[in-house]
Amino acid sequence: MSFKIQREEEQRDENIPQQAAAQPQAATESWERDTLYKLLLSVHKEQRSSRFWRNVWRGVGALLFAATLFTFHSCATGSFDNSNGLEKVLGAKSKAHTAVIKLEGVIGDGHQDQVAMLRDGLEAAYADKNVKGIIIRANSPGGSPVVSNTAFNEIRRLKEQHKDIPVYLVAQDLCASGCYYIAAAADKIYADPSSLVGSIGVIGGGFDFTGLMDKLGVKRRLKIAGSNKGMGDPFTPETPEQQAIWQQMLDQIHGEFIKAVKTGRGSRLKTNDPQIFSGRIYTGIEAKETGLIDGFGSVYSVARDEIKAPELVDYTPEDDSFARALSRRLNSEVRDGVRDGLQSLHNQNW
Repeated sequence: MSFKIQREEEQRDENIPQQAAAQPQAATESWERDTLYKLLLSVHKEQRSSRFWRNVWRGVGALLFAATLFTFHSCATGSFDNSNGLEKVLGAKSKAHTAVIKLEGVIGDGHQDQVAMLRDGLEAAYADKNVKGIIIRANSPGGSPVVSNTAFNEIRRLKEQHKDIPVYLVAQDLCASGCYYIAAAADKIYADPSSLVGSIGVIGGGFDFTGLMDKLGVKRRLKIAGSNKGMGDPFTPETPEQQAIWQQMLDQIHGEFIKAVKTGRGSRLKTNDPQIFSGRIYTGIEAKETGLIDGFGSVYSVARDEIKAPELVDYTPEDDSFARALSRRLNSEVRDGVRDGLQSLHNQNW
């Protein structure tokens, strides 16, 4: 009995060092685990915070860029760019000035609505009591007869409502075909002696590949309902009747063109020249002799000598299709940035 008690005491004494050694090891493991957890949590919070502020500053940057673009777009109205030698006029609307509206590029090319630009520019100019006259600065090879006729009628309609404000057109390098169609609506037309003006005619064309198809042994299988539905197809022979139809259409359009020019130019046009309506183009010198223009001049000389208001202000409405697309993109970036920032803030609070 005494021996058994003594043995138990010896075994207990042997376990004491082992338990004592195990306790520091467990404490050490718990401390390392807690420290690692705190470190990972700190890194995670720092990443959330960094992501939140990155999104916030991204949104702020997009807003600033959008504001800068809007300011630039707004300031562009009422001033000229120096690429055409016209000085920017800031605040010129507060005093007497000449309104200038640009007519450039192919008429009716689809990239811009020249009728709307001319109409809106004229209406804005007429609404300003400091505008003493309007100059349409034209540089165009022509284009759609429909768009040209619509612009011609719109200019004449607005002129009838504002008879006290003259409308002049100044041709730059080129004002031909549809451009001259529109020019005929102005009170007077001016050009440089070296400008190219006129081309009062209508053109239409295509290709005929039927001879090539015969050589290659290729046959066209065209199914139509209506004998003239395939008229103009380059792989189908054109009949004499179809040629007559094409010519009739061109003659009718040409007739409308001639009528508009005669209406706009009146007795100033020397119609005894058989070449005027032949579609040929004239230099400024020749155009003055035939009555296609009223004299030589530039936007500067016309504003100074005819309108008596040398200050020039651009009333051309800006083509904002690109601006709208960019604005939509910026709005999307701002929206995404704000959403991500708020989501990060919500997660961080969690």
